[in-house]
Amino acid sequence: MGEPCVIENVCFVGSDKPVDIAVGHGRIASVRPSERPTDAASKIWVIPGLWDCHTHFTQWSYTLGRLDLIDARSAGEALDMLRRHLEERRESGAIDPNQYVVGMRFRHSLWSDDAQPTLAAIDAAAGEQPVALSSADMHCGWVNSAAARKLGVDVDESGLVGELEWFDAYCKLDKGPGAANELMHLLRNAEHDAASKGVVGVRDYEMAENIDTWISRFSQGLDGLRVEAGIYPERLRQAIDDGWHTGSELPGSHGLGHVGAMKMISDGSLNTRSAYCSTPYSGVSPETFGTLSYSPEQIESYMRLATEHGFDIACHAIGDEANAIVLDCAERTHAHGSIEHAQMLKERDIPRLARLGLAASVQPQHAMDDRDVIARFWGTPAGIPYAFNSLHKAGTKLLMGSDAPVAPLDPWLAISAAVFGTESSDREPFQPEQCLDFETALASSTAVGRVALRDADAADLVLLDCDPSIIDSPEAMRAMPEHVLGTMLAGRWTYQQAE
Repeated sequence: MGEPCVIENVCFVGSDKPVDIAVGHGRIASVRPSERPTDAASKIWVIPGLWDCHTHFTQWSYTLGRLDLIDARSAGEALDMLRRHLEERRESGAIDPNQYVVGMRFRHSLWSDDAQPTLAAIDAAAGEQPVALSSADMHCGWVNSAAARKLGVDVDESGLVGELEWFDAYCKLDKGPGAANELMHLLRNAEHDAASKGVVGVRDYEMAENIDTWISRFSQGLDGLRVEAGIYPERLRQAIDDGWHTGSELPGSHGLGHVGAMKMISDGSLNTRSAYCSTPYSGVSPETFGTLSYSPEQIESYMRLATEHGFDIACHAIGDEANAIVLDCAERTHAHGSIEHAQMLKERDIPRLARLGLAASVQPQHAMDDRDVIARFWGTPAGIPYAFNSLHKAGTKLLMGSDAPVAPLDPWLAISAAVFGTESSDREPFQPEQCLDFETALASSTAVGRVALRDADAADLVLLDCDPSIIDSPEAMRAMPEHVLGTMLAGRWTYQQAE
């Protein structure tokens, strides 16, 4: 918690009336009109601190130190990148033949049919060095034979490991000498990177024992963000027995860390053609509707257990049929919390989230990444994909995030995608009728749900050297991190731009 201070002569977005903001004891003590005239040449704007409401923070941190395959346009290009990476690590002496070499974020759903992963190809590129590559949506992995043996998974000629088996295998990749120290270094880098973009908090849905993990991290001084630590169904009973519930403060976090929601993954993903839909995928043989990760009865049972013991839910649902099932279960159990992703909704289900009091935790950048995949695999959808504005108009609370590392942990990318519906001024917006106005997008990226600070708010704020509400292009909005002058968390600066 920082020293009391007054931030003078700043403007809220969309306003030219300066205010003075007094900060004390980690909160906003007062917001009052400034008595000093504003110098237009040095005007500064202030917004509430930004949140990323869906991250896998450890995995995002790893992208700052692992092979990133996001730009690969084919299996061949991905393996060329892998070969160079392996060679560089061998030359620097930074490779252990007994440890995994891990890559992230390949997107084979955008690759042509004759440029898909194969076991033979990755074996030829990696040899006996265990190599495991995770897809961008983290719902499958591409491994060589050496890694498959080490992970204890069976692979066919594609070399791909899917869904739940991959989730289990992926958790084994981070073991080994020095791994803990390396991770702490990357976590600190990730916190600094987030603060430089104006981020003050994250909801962390890492597939791990997040409560104990974050208690340990706070004890080691990792305190640059507010964290809501989610838990998974298989750990729910233990968390209940240990006396936790959503909102419990994590010991040693000084109010920055809290227990989050129960995160449940109800179905797969669009890119792996496993999101559970009511109509079959286009151009996929044999015919598939996707898959459920849990039966409807299991989903309802976990929701009931969570709700009865003070836990919110955060239920991953992407396909329209998965969303319908999840909403049915939430209605029967009176669950509260959020639907994560809600990527395709039947029209009749759009009003249900607001009626049930559930938030839609959405990732607008996914729409930019998936717009071509939607045309390829959801050619005849029975629902509306990425229905941001329809949900907003229906009265649903929107929470925006990235699903990092699936998309970068950067709220300005999400805001830009939500407002403009495109990453480039040269390309038409995707579903322009679903674009949001700037104030709604910004408010959905904050903890307070609005664009201006008020008395008694937490002293979480961002100073900017331009007003983002008047930006008129996606390129300029995506460049907003360059205009972050400072980020304050609980009254102390976690980032200040160098002079």
